[in-house]
Parts: sequence; C-alpha cells; structure tokens
Amino acid sequence: MEDGTNHAAPARSSAATAGRGAMGFRGALALVMGNLIGAGIYLLPATLAPLGGNATLGWIATIMGAMCLALVFARLAAARPRAGGPYAYAEAAFGPRIGFAAAWSYWTLVWAGNGAVAVAVVSALSVAIPSLAPHAALVAVALVWLAVLVNIAGVGVAARVQMVTMVLKLVPLAGVILLAGWWVVSGHPLPAQPAVPISAQAIAGAAALTFWGFLGVESATVPADKVDDPARTVPRATLIGTAAVGLIYLAVSGAISALMPRAAVAASPSPIADFLGGALGAGMTQVVALFAAISALGTLNGFVLLQGEMPRAMAAGGVFPRWFARESASGTPVRAHLLAGGLVTIVTLANYTRGMGDLFAFVASVSLAAGMLAYFVNALAAVRLLGGDAPGRLAGLVSAGFIAWLSYGLGWEANGWALVLLLAGVPVYALVRRGGASAR
Repeated sequence: MEDGTNHAAPARSSAATAGRGAMGFRGALALVMGNLIGAGIYLLPATLAPLGGNATLGWIATIMGAMCLALVFARLAAARPRAGGPYAYAEAAFGPRIGFAAAWSYWTLVWAGNGAVAVAVVSALSVAIPSLAPHAALVAVALVWLAVLVNIAGVGVAARVQMVTMVLKLVPLAGVILLAGWWVVSGHPLPAQPAVPISAQAIAGAAALTFWGFLGVESATVPADKVDDPARTVPRATLIGTAAVGLIYLAVSGAISALMPRAAVAASPSPIADFLGGALGAGMTQVVALFAAISALGTLNGFVLLQGEMPRAMAAGGVFPRWFARESASGTPVRAHLLAGGLVTIVTLANYTRGMGDLFAFVASVSLAAGMLAYFVNALAAVRLLGGDAPGRLAGLVSAGFIAWLSYGLGWEANGWALVLLLAGVPVYALVRRGGASAR
C-alpha cells in the first residue's frame, strides 16, 4: 500500500543500465546460485549426520520452504521491480517504519553473515595451508576487504567473478553426484546405519541448520536497478536458481548419508573430500578443500555486493542517512561498502580468540536469526501486495509459517543476540527521521 513517502529508487530501464555494466539473466542466475552454494554444503553433512533421517526430512522441509520464499520474491519482483528487494517490498506494504525494520534485519544478516562466510574460506584454505589457522580472523577480514574492492570496481566486475566461481564450485558437487550414481548402478553395498528416532524438534533443528544453505534466494532483487529487464530477469533467476540448488543439495547430501557410514561422516572435517577420496585417492582432500574455498569465496563476493546495495536502497528511500545513497562513476555505493566492510571487521576481530569452528557457528547462527524478521515481513508483504495473485499470496502465508518455525529451531541464544542487533537500529531510524543525518 503506497503512502506517498520516499521509496526505493525504481529500476532503471534496460537501455539505461546497459551502459553501466548491467547484469543479464546469466549474471543474475550466477548471483543467486553463487550466493546459495557456499561452504555450507561442505560442512553441513558432518553436522547433520547424528540426526539420521531427521536430516533428510529437514532438507526436504527447507527446500520446500525456500521454494515458497523464492516464489514470494519472484512474484514481488515481477510486480514491483525496485532496487532494495526486501526493503522495497516491506516498505511498500507496511510503510517506512516496518520497511526500515525489515531492511535493518536483512542488512544485519548480510554483513554479519559475511564474517562467517569469510571464516569458512579460511577454514577450507587451512587444509592446504595449515599456517593460516592461527590467524583465521585476520585472514577472514583481509578476504572481506578484497571482496569489497572487487565490488567497488563495479557490478559488472563482481558479476564476472561470480560466474567464474559458480562454475568452479559445481565441479566437486557434480563429482559426488556422478560417483554416487555409478556406485548405485554397479551395486555398491550400502553401509548399515544405526536407527535414529524421528522427532519434530530434531527436524526443526535440522531445517534451521540447512536453511543457512539457502540464504540468498532474494539476491537478484536487491540490485534490481542494475539488472537488465528486472521484471522478467529477476523472477526467472530467483526461481530457477533456487530450484537447481535445492536439487543439488538433496542429491549431494543424500549420496553422502546413504553411501558413507554415519559415524565416519560425523567425525569428518570434510565429508565431500572423504567421499571422493575413497574412490579417487587421499590427495583429493586438498583438492576438494581448494574448491570449497573457491565456493565460499564466490558466496562472499555475492553477499558483499548485497551489503553495499542495501544501505544505498535504504538511503534512497529516506530511512538511512542520505550520505550512503551516493554512487561512484562506476555506479557502485562506495560509502555503503566501506561502512559494511568496517562492521564485518569489528564483529570478526571482536571474536578473534574463538577457534574457527566456534567463530563460524556463532556468527552464522546470530546473523541467521537476525535476518528472520526480514523474511517474515516480506512473506506477509506478498500477502498484502499481491491481491490478484493467489499462488503468490499462498506462498507468502506458507513462507511466514516456515520462517516462524525456523526461528523456533534456532533457539533462545541466537535469537537473543539477534534482538540486540535489531534494537541497535532504533536510534539510527529515529535520527534519520528527525533529519539529523539526512545531509549528503
């Protein structure tokens, strides 16, 4: 429902964006798939192994929920192709206050989560270069700023990096699927697995963990004004990218859980490497670790793009200091990128004493909990804005219930820290609305 207040800038036309390195369908698809496929698929099989069949049910529930969310963002993008994605839709449906809350939630998810993604890159690299492990936080910060510099160079440069890393990150995953298929066809014996009781709580916990692998279904909606023909390109990239990644995740996780002993998976620092190494040799561990690092680095690059674009959209909508709406000659919000990079640095270095595993788990869970509000509000926005679109409204209702269920699965600690980060946005909103920070 429009209220006459400042909104996120409308998407530029194809002609207007063509001269600014606009992303076409392939670039948008690479952004969605590249942001979804990160280090999670390399780390989650070991985390989920003790849950047995609950993990598989969790994956199925998450894929269904992610597809509902993808449909929500696809329908909203087709109806309102504006930059800012989660902010633009929430603001249009519920006004500037709720729009700001959703945008702040989503932005917190992105920049805080980038700390976890950067640590995942270092974790993978440390398999081949063990000397990196004691300096995980410092190396992670350096990688964040490398990604910031790539994105400051322009959306076109970031999109090309995203396409290259997306292709590379699919190589070991395709290897797992092909090897599993060969073993099944050739009658490879299945290991005996201990029985694990199925419970609603265990499935919810598994779904909360696996949803980390689907953060980014909305990625193409955020820089919509830099996408060629956004009303058509963004929905296609969102739905196709999410569906393709869901099938890849299910195939890879299913192969490992069915063809490797569960105890071995749970004890493995790199289940995919061990799975491939069993057939191709022990040296595969370091090779897969390098691919895992590339995979996480591509995700970092894509989310760094979002961590700069979101404050720009908020500033253009009048709910963030106008200073961050300024763009460089290459069309990138340099000031917003520098701010977000600084925040990631602070969070990562503040937890310098944590080990890599603890650092990743802490930052990932808190950032995920912080972003739940943005997804929940956008699900409800679909119900309100898509009046004549019955499938879109139904997807919104299902998505809202799914997000509430995931928040329950994350637990009190993560949600408590997330609440602190969300409340930190209140004085920012109050200051901007009073006009105290609106000067360019």
